[in-house]
Amino acid sequence: MSGTRTAPEGPRRRPGNPLRTPGNPLRLLRTLRERLGDWWPTRLDLLLSLAVAIAGLVESFGRQGPEPGQVQHPVVMAAGAAAAGTLLLFRRRFPAIMLLVLIATGLAVRVVAGEGYYAAWHFYSTLILVHTVASAAELRSRRGLAGLGCVLAAYAFLQTLQSNDVAEVMISAIFVGVAYGSGILLRRQIDRTLRLAERTTRLEVEREERARRAVEEERARIARELHDVVSHNVSVMTLHAGGVRMLLGDDRARERDMLLGVERAGREAIEELQLMLGVLRDYGGPGPGPETHRPGLDRLDELLAQVREAGLDVRLRTAGEPRPLPEGLSLSAYRVVQEALTNVRKHAPAARAGVVIGYGPAELVVEVVDDGAAPAPDAVAPASGGGEPADRGHGPAADESGSGSGSRQAPGGHGLIGMRERVAMHGGELSAGPVPGGGYRVAARFPLSGPSGTC
Repeated sequence: MSGTRTAPEGPRRRPGNPLRTPGNPLRLLRTLRERLGDWWPTRLDLLLSLAVAIAGLVESFGRQGPEPGQVQHPVVMAAGAAAAGTLLLFRRRFPAIMLLVLIATGLAVRVVAGEGYYAAWHFYSTLILVHTVASAAELRSRRGLAGLGCVLAAYAFLQTLQSNDVAEVMISAIFVGVAYGSGILLRRQIDRTLRLAERTTRLEVEREERARRAVEEERARIARELHDVVSHNVSVMTLHAGGVRMLLGDDRARERDMLLGVERAGREAIEELQLMLGVLRDYGGPGPGPETHRPGLDRLDELLAQVREAGLDVRLRTAGEPRPLPEGLSLSAYRVVQEALTNVRKHAPAARAGVVIGYGPAELVVEVVDDGAAPAPDAVAPASGGGEPADRGHGPAADESGSGSGSRQAPGGHGLIGMRERVAMHGGELSAGPVPGGGYRVAARFPLSGPSGTC
């Protein structure tokens, strides 16, 4: 180790300024743009600047000559064109100041090169800056009045040319007026677009908030309905356990104690469900009271009879072999039919509707299809039956694909949201939309295998 030497470390390089890093022009431009911010010209500014500068160079060197009407000092004219193009790069940031500097540039070029030739690039640059000044601020503001004064000064400078006649004065007034008026129209269009964008954003937020509240209210309502179903079943199990316990003799003390524990657990569960129902009623508003018999598919005939009395010809068809269903699933299927028929009566120009209940090996299919043929009534009460009304105030179902010829979304409508929540609660699927040839179709599929759908 004594014979080895380590090379001395050289001075550490400090991270240099990105603006001074050689060989990286893209990084240089990116850093420069970040530092300049609003000062950085847009692509349109760069395009206009190049157009004026290149056209000025072509004009300066392409028309040079000693004769009247020719450019006698092309270098001066070319320098003025390059200066005018540079001014256009900052037209959005300082439009009025750039217009005044352009007037000063024209005066300087005239003093050096003489008054025998007026450059076209100066006129083009004047029109561009006049348009920018008009679009920068409202005319009634101080900035707008100052900009108007600069525009009048630029127009007055155009009238100092020796070759101007009455026609030339009128032509320049027309071009300057059109440039100024187009700038005003552009500013108003931008303001209108910004207002519409702000309003659209606000309406979108409000729509999402209404939809969120509708989902919460529907879930609270579903929970209230399920509470009655679950509490009824738990009460029945508790009573049965108590009855079996009373039938057991004194020699079955162990079994009696176990059944007594089942009774206590059932009563505690009922108390917890009652407390939960109180919370749901406070959160979701006043809900319906307990019903002696919750509606289900077994009461579908009563619902269809009421719909027929309201004027809609509705037919029921059952496919497959009917069999007992869980009470919660039967209730959800009933509500889907009820809400779909309500939407037909309220929002669809339909004369007939068909309801199909299909019992499959592993699923229950509920389908409501209308023909959309009759004129829509002015006011029709929603169809209801066998329980509380179906989503009053939630409006119609809408086409899942959005608005269109078959869309039934009314202002504030959330009927489809409620149906989708009920179907999703059982792990099913809901589809809704127009059918070919006219009409509307709502179809729900409930799986009959699983924890919530086992028959």
